[in-house]
Amino acid sequence: MKHCTFSFTTALGAAALLVLGHMPQARADASADLVAKGRYVAEASDCSACHTIKGGKPYGGGMEFKLPIGSIYSSNISPDPAHGIGTYSEAEFARAVREGVRKDGASLYPAMPFPSYARMSDSDIHALYVYFMKGVQPVAQAAPANGIPWPMSMRWPMIFWRAVFAPSVASAQKDVNRTFPTPAIARGAYLVEGPGHCGACHSPRGIALQEKALSASSGTAFLSGGAPIDGFVPTSLRQDQRTGLASWSEDDIVAFLSTGRNLKGESFGGMTDAVYHGTQHLSPEDLRAMAQYLRSLQPNSPNAAAWRYDPAAATALQHGDASARGAKVYVDHCAACHRTDGHGYAPAFPPLAGNPVVMSEQPDSLVHVVQSGAALPGMTKAPSAFVMPSYSQMLSAQQIADVVTFIRGAWGNNASPVDAATVASLQKSAPPRVLDEKPVPLN
Repeated sequence: MKHCTFSFTTALGAAALLVLGHMPQARADASADLVAKGRYVAEASDCSACHTIKGGKPYGGGMEFKLPIGSIYSSNISPDPAHGIGTYSEAEFARAVREGVRKDGASLYPAMPFPSYARMSDSDIHALYVYFMKGVQPVAQAAPANGIPWPMSMRWPMIFWRAVFAPSVASAQKDVNRTFPTPAIARGAYLVEGPGHCGACHSPRGIALQEKALSASSGTAFLSGGAPIDGFVPTSLRQDQRTGLASWSEDDIVAFLSTGRNLKGESFGGMTDAVYHGTQHLSPEDLRAMAQYLRSLQPNSPNAAAWRYDPAAATALQHGDASARGAKVYVDHCAACHRTDGHGYAPAFPPLAGNPVVMSEQPDSLVHVVQSGAALPGMTKAPSAFVMPSYSQMLSAQQIADVVTFIRGAWGNNASPVDAATVASLQKSAPPRVLDEKPVPLN
């Protein structure tokens, strides 16, 4: 018995030593897993698109946002203790992300989408905090000072803005847990309404620049299309005919979110940033969940007629008739890539026939792309990059108005014409996006 007891004790001690010997490694593995999860949440939340400038260090801030009241610059959210968030506790970090209040108690401007981030779970916030503190390199640089003149630069009125327009974390979490048809749609809703903050661009805003709806439970205004941003008009992401995603399949949406292109169109402007920095990094399961959720949204304009292809413009061009307004400009400068029938060569060159961007009530996006050009960088799953040249130096405002009018009216698009004065008012001086972007190293 003594021998047996000794053997058992010895074995028990050896097992304990074995377990204790592996505990540091187990903690390291757990920490690495948490950092990896936090990085994924950061990608789902599109953090680097706003807080990492081209050529700058990850999360060093400095991105300019031009608002009606002046310019503001994104903050340094690296763990640098002097210029970043290195001294933030997790509670202070969570309050900034979900409630829009800095460590010092000052209010953040709602360019930071905290009304959407209020929906983020405690576990995602925890992982995000661990990632920023342990997985991101400190950046010892201050963001530029905001260019908002006094008295608009005062932040204390934002206390009242938050009270009226931003949900409490408790109410947002309750809405997250509402009933959904399937777990996948519930997951998609969480990603779209919360971390993805899609409504920040794709939902209309009120007179106080607040989003008129923060989730699908707030009505069909949510994701029904937003106000112009840097010359582009975010389209409806609901199942709206002509100007929404009614003609897009689940696979179309997944392809677009993962590559910035599909057989229906291509991303441009801020949406390209959202794909490049964010959605292309998400798992196939999460992308499909987002697609299923978007497919479940009822149209904001349920009585709108569906787009139907009209071959009249194509027939005329193919028979040498370019007498329609803007038709000759289209043949000379556009048809080689987008074809006389408007179908393009997708996914390399997107179709113009039936394209929601083309049929928008506001022509800003189409005018801006023609004027300033656009570039779609290579993505992980679609490494080829494509460019749309700028025509601002080749075509007059009248010619741009004519060709945009032709595109908006041809092939069944039947959108309103555009005049030269509108084109001139939308003239943008910014150069087209460059193509030499590489995936941003996020440590």
